[in-house]
Amino acid sequence: MSTATDSTVTGPTAVRRPAASSPNRVDARLHRGAGRWVVLALAGLFGLAMLSPFLLMLVNAFKSAADYSQNGPLSLPTEFYTQGLVNFWNRTDFPMKLLNSVLISGAVALLGTLLSLVTAYAIGIGRIKGRVWILAVFLVANMLPQEAIIYPLFTMANAVGLSNSQWSVIIIFTVIQSAFGIYLLSSVLTTFPVELLEAAALDGAGRFRILWSVVYPILRPTLGVLMVFFFIWTWNEFFIPLVMLTSNATQTVPIALASLQGDRLMDAPTINAGALVSLLPALVFFLIFQRTLTRGVTAGAVK
Repeated sequence: MSTATDSTVTGPTAVRRPAASSPNRVDARLHRGAGRWVVLALAGLFGLAMLSPFLLMLVNAFKSAADYSQNGPLSLPTEFYTQGLVNFWNRTDFPMKLLNSVLISGAVALLGTLLSLVTAYAIGIGRIKGRVWILAVFLVANMLPQEAIIYPLFTMANAVGLSNSQWSVIIIFTVIQSAFGIYLLSSVLTTFPVELLEAAALDGAGRFRILWSVVYPILRPTLGVLMVFFFIWTWNEFFIPLVMLTSNATQTVPIALASLQGDRLMDAPTINAGALVSLLPALVFFLIFQRTLTRGVTAGAVK
């Protein structure tokens, strides 16, 4: 007598019927699916909480001063009010401030990344003596508050004739931002494959040839991330540009935004409109280089 099995023999080979899913496996899949929905809901709530200040700024940017004082900041505007944008644009000479911020941030991003690359190349691959202590110095430099170094920086800028000059801010932030870049790239270059360097040296490549033909192509995603970070960090800087740039023709966007707030009077709609306009260039820059940032973060994750 034969017994029932999950397979039926019809010839030399057996055709196995798919076994029914066990209740434990079904429950496990349902549990994992429910867990994913919970995580997705929490991520959505967290994203909404992160976007709420920007949404509030957007609502109040197109609200009149009377509407703001009468209905508060959480209400929707009763009319589409654009005078706040016009006031900010005219009172701060925004095109000039925007050009100054773009020039300073772009120059710092390029020069800071270049300085980080060549210095980290000397420390990480050149294996100079005392590189651990040098990296410790760069790490400590990142921790210094700007209030502690602003007086000597201002004095040195006046001594070399860079008072109220955009180059003073560019040089200062190039050094400050590159301290982080040197620390990061040096840590990466200490684990750089020695075989590639030896092969390039056997082919007759010098140090600069190795840097631009071997090291740079591999570090290009990381350098792109540094450029994006340096640009946004410099764009948002306020204290050092406020001290170093004293004339209206050389000041940046954050200083222009701060000039709208007086001691006893605050035009909230104009400030919100100015904050919205000031945010757009950095947001556009981030969106343009988002793929560069993603490639740089994920570089090295897949061998």
